Amino acid sequence: MEPSAQQSKWRVLFDSANAELNLAVSHLSSSLKITSTTAKLLCLRGYSTPETAQRFLHFSDLMPHDPFLMKDMDRAVARLQRALDQKERIAVFGDYDVDGATATSLLYLYLSEKGADVGYYIPSRSKEGYGLSAYAIDLLKSKGVSLIVTVDTGITSIEEIAYAKRKGIETIVTDHHACRPEIPECCAVVNPHRADDTYPFCELAGVGVAFKLACAMEIKQFEKEGKEPLEAVMKISNAYADLVAVGTIADVMPVIDENRLLVAKGIADMESNCRPGLQALMEAAAGPGRTKQRKITSAYIGFVIAPRINAAGRVAEAGIAVELLLAKTLSGATHYANQLCDLNLARQTEETQIAEEAFRMIEEMPKEERSRVIVLDNDNWHTGIIGIVASRITERYGLPCILISYDGSEDGSGKGSGRSIKGLNLVNALAECKDLLLRYGGHELAAGLSVRKKDVPALRRRLNDYAETHTEGDFCLQKDADCTLEIGEMTLRLVEEIRLLEPYGNGNPTPNFLLQKAKVTRITPMSGGKHIRLQLEKDGLSMVAVWFGKGITDLPFEEGEYADFLFRLDANEFNGTVRVQMLLQDAAYAEEEELVFLSERARYEAVAAGESFSASEQILPDRKDLAAVYQYLRKEHENGKSCFPVRRLQRALNQIESGFTYAKIRFCLQILQELNLCAFSEPGRDYFVMEWNPNPEKTDLEQSQLLQKLRQSQQ
Repeated sequence: MEPSAQQSKWRVLFDSANAELNLAVSHLSSSLKITSTTAKLLCLRGYSTPETAQRFLHFSDLMPHDPFLMKDMDRAVARLQRALDQKERIAVFGDYDVDGATATSLLYLYLSEKGADVGYYIPSRSKEGYGLSAYAIDLLKSKGVSLIVTVDTGITSIEEIAYAKRKGIETIVTDHHACRPEIPECCAVVNPHRADDTYPFCELAGVGVAFKLACAMEIKQFEKEGKEPLEAVMKISNAYADLVAVGTIADVMPVIDENRLLVAKGIADMESNCRPGLQALMEAAAGPGRTKQRKITSAYIGFVIAPRINAAGRVAEAGIAVELLLAKTLSGATHYANQLCDLNLARQTEETQIAEEAFRMIEEMPKEERSRVIVLDNDNWHTGIIGIVASRITERYGLPCILISYDGSEDGSGKGSGRSIKGLNLVNALAECKDLLLRYGGHELAAGLSVRKKDVPALRRRLNDYAETHTEGDFCLQKDADCTLEIGEMTLRLVEEIRLLEPYGNGNPTPNFLLQKAKVTRITPMSGGKHIRLQLEKDGLSMVAVWFGKGITDLPFEEGEYADFLFRLDANEFNGTVRVQMLLQDAAYAEEEELVFLSERARYEAVAAGESFSASEQILPDRKDLAAVYQYLRKEHENGKSCFPVRRLQRALNQIESGFTYAKIRFCLQILQELNLCAFSEPGRDYFVMEWNPNPEKTDLEQSQLLQKLRQSQQ
């Protein structure tokens, strides 16, 4: 990692040199009687006075917006009410992700409560693809449906909605995806992203828009009874805020404005009076003999609940998830919950296989082909999994990514799923390539598409051209720390205060902290090597850090070395004792140590290119140095070890005898290979795999041409 890259990676948001900011932190800390760290977090989020901070912490600055401010909401309510009055058959048509499943469940439950003749329909991802289709419309027509209400979908289904109209079916669209210049011609199009919409908050999830429709329906009813609109909103919130919370978090919508209010309400309801389906899912996720999560957080919803609900639509049918959410009893929900957990395990296996194949394809690609946007296609990838893998690729390489699968295609077309990063609006990029696409839609950072196989090379080229002209500089997945934190500041009190800022999510991210230059005193594998636990030490204090999803071989450092750690703070209860622990998000060598290493590596590269050097630099190896390296490698081989980072070798050799610079070690390895004593490959920078020669021929060190060349370069 270059010095500039590390500084970017470890950007600290809190400016400790800002006197005015420090004064605000001090005033906030003393006024609210909170730690200075919590005060820093509040200031970073824009709440730098006691008054604004109190309103944020107690939600007193938030009020739900009037749903009738949304364009076409009045038309949607009128048409739905007519359907209820005339006993029309209604179909709630949803998407197959978590947002779609929760939105479908919410509107179905609400209309059922109102006595509607209502059913729901979610298309099969593998058989039908995304959104409305002629097949689905024909099927609904055969069942007597005269009104379709879409949730979390429909805004781009112009032709399909026109087809439904010809078949005698009217449509209400509720959606939150990006709109095109042309919108469907139907009874109502309720979408806060409409160009002509003036609704004050456009970042609702699909389930949030469905919630607003239910609120609007209830407000009309309450007005007839002479009741206040807020009472109607509270009634709908009490009934469905949990579904809104799950869908909003899963769809990574900003947890600000009324989303923050709804998510907080939903999480509180899940803790106090949990819906049977969600309770069954949490118990199934915990495993046999274990109780469900005591404290529900947005992170728990995002990493435990949402993937299991999503698994239905990805590898089976989303109706399983809807049936779970519609279940009236815990016993009735348990079967669906167990089924979702099994599907999630299958999804994880499939995801790993696709990811490994995709990573291999990327590594074999010429670098110029992955300079801006990565586009990969495959005949057999599961279409329900490629979106998750695209996210992993974007996370690893810091680049937008689209994966396309032709699995099951009969017409030579493929379904694609893309993920982007800040700086490239994926939907806008696809709009520039719409002549190559059969269909597309989504958000700024996530999109779906259909494309003919023959057009994929052109799509790849044009997306990269678009990114080249519509972005500045290199893409960067910035990992920021809110502020630095020392071990002595990591207290249970701070953990409790951090929880006051919940719910976290997009727009109000979980706080990240930076611990600098801590010594790694112990590394212990967990869960069969799937995770690791580290013991860190600094200033005479120690702290446990857990890194989920990382094995020992993934670590950039070893025991005894110093590193910087990006982490979140949490409390862990074990055997009745509650302790603070760090949840690691990232790590790198301590900056000072890294700069020394980078300097030594740069010097090696200069000498290897032919630059002269002095004896004082300790670059030229002698017979004793080569013997020490050879003996160490032989012991490694005898112990069954063939892989090692150059840092480990350098550290071990300098414990035996000082003077082993980076350059000397690299030249030693090259000379040993030149003399056919052993061979080395370098699959990752500064990481070597050794192939030991068990029967080397006797050789003379003076036969090494590299050694002779180095001697000539030494001044």
